[in-house]
Amino acid sequence: MITADIPLAAEVLAKGGAALNPRGERYSEATIRERLTMRDFMETLRASGVQTGGPDSLSQRDRQQFAAELEKWLLAVKRRQG
Repeated sequence: MITADIPLAAEVLAKGGAALNPRGERYSEATIRERLTMRDFMETLRASGVQTGGPDSLSQRDRQQFAAELEKWLLAVKRRQG
């Protein structure tokens, strides 16, 4: 699944799926825990009135990294399927 929704990505991983964010980062069990912790922390800051801002716009490098990771994942799936 391609998503920037971290809790959704965590659910996908828990069910044995694969998740990739729009910047080309492939989530793993280790990285999703870190991302969930950071997301919860930022939510707490926002709830207390701290202006946290949002992520930067997608850069050309982000797009290239996404394309490379997607290609790598698709090739791995194709190899597993024979």
